[in-house]
Amino acid sequence: MQRFGLWLDGRWHETDRWLEVHSPYDGSLVGMVSAGNAQVVQQAVEAAQRAMAHPLPPYQRAEILARAAHLVEQRREDFARTIALEAGKPIKTARIEVARAVSTLTFASIEARTLTGDVVPMSGAAAGAGKFAFTVREPIGVVGAITPFNFPLNLVCHKVAPAIAAGCAVVLKPASATPITALKLAEVLMEADLPRGWLNVIPGSGGEVGNALVEHPDVPLISFTGSAEVGWGIRARVPHKKVLLELGNSSPLIVFEDADLETAAQAVATHGFSHAGQSCISVQRVLVHEPVAETFERMVAEKVAQLAVGDPLDEKTHVGPLITTTDRDRVKAWIDEAVSAGARLLVGGEVEGTLLQPTVLADVTPEMKVFCREVFGPVVGITRFKSLDEAVDLANATEYGLQAGVFTASIHNAFEMAKRLRFGGVLINESPTYRTDQMPYGGVKASGNTREGPHYAVREMTVEKLVILNGVNL
Repeated sequence: MQRFGLWLDGRWHETDRWLEVHSPYDGSLVGMVSAGNAQVVQQAVEAAQRAMAHPLPPYQRAEILARAAHLVEQRREDFARTIALEAGKPIKTARIEVARAVSTLTFASIEARTLTGDVVPMSGAAAGAGKFAFTVREPIGVVGAITPFNFPLNLVCHKVAPAIAAGCAVVLKPASATPITALKLAEVLMEADLPRGWLNVIPGSGGEVGNALVEHPDVPLISFTGSAEVGWGIRARVPHKKVLLELGNSSPLIVFEDADLETAAQAVATHGFSHAGQSCISVQRVLVHEPVAETFERMVAEKVAQLAVGDPLDEKTHVGPLITTTDRDRVKAWIDEAVSAGARLLVGGEVEGTLLQPTVLADVTPEMKVFCREVFGPVVGITRFKSLDEAVDLANATEYGLQAGVFTASIHNAFEMAKRLRFGGVLINESPTYRTDQMPYGGVKASGNTREGPHYAVREMTVEKLVILNGVNL
């Protein structure tokens, strides 16, 4: 059992309130962490402001992030085990998350060294003749970061690392279910020589710590990953702030009759059930061309039936538990509701202890919750389509728009889908779950309003200042 204070102004602090962190798999006590409140958030923001009063030059930010990447790599097994214990993520999947976090820190280090402004073509207009202008990027101020449980290391890195690269200090509220990983990252950054105050990690409830951070007058930017309802609620409450939202999805994977069915079926089995489907870009809706639908349904069901379900620390496990039994019961209810409405259960659907067996449904319709809402569980629904137009309409028939995948051998189909699908990313012959950490990642519609990836996040966390020099003839 691990015990952590909260990380405030470069030191561990214990409060009189503690959060218990339990394994989603067996309910065992993984650890205890000190919980903050509004007063602690105030102290953290003040510490962050003091830190920013002594700016770190870009090369130092880069060196700190590079050292942190090296330290995370050295401790990859400890981080992976911690993620498996508190998030219930299978250990082999947790190792992939750690490797991705190393990449995120590394790319942020590069951004710290290369962040620049632009030269403005003043002489392109008569009024600009004789003037030379350029922009510089300056840190926006203290960043308030609120992160979810499903990627407790890499999604924290996607907020903390670009902020540091931009020259912004951070106050982080990690998910209450998975705070230990974030606190271990704070240890790493301390050892990487990040000065005190530049990162403050305050576990606690969203209602208390999260709200205090969102509403604090000296936090000009909030970066939030989580549910659409909560995210857009934050945006509405603080319209004067910059609020970066990376939210949910109901990810479609579209399979045309000319697709490589084996590759597409494996993509469904792998990316519909990794971390028990608890990813905003987990494959959820499979839209399959009518002529190959029966064959494809059989292929997917056979592959999913072979997935090993069980203890996240078991090297053989593909699918672990949902984060809470409440979530397990909700997803199970959605499955039963879909079956009652006419969906066919091809495989899974049973509850065994804390586990929900990986589930594949066929004949899913747009009215069912497993189609039109984000399941966030180990469920894939298959819907047939007759034409490209129908596939487009079905894929777009959701309030979400994060990423979509398309499998086809036709360049016509590929370009038509890329043009007509209303998603932040359209991936051809790839799962919608695919993400590398340097790419622009984000959605449209209810799925968000920003792009993550260090190159893009750094620019969101800075402001451009225009400088004009008069009397310069170039």
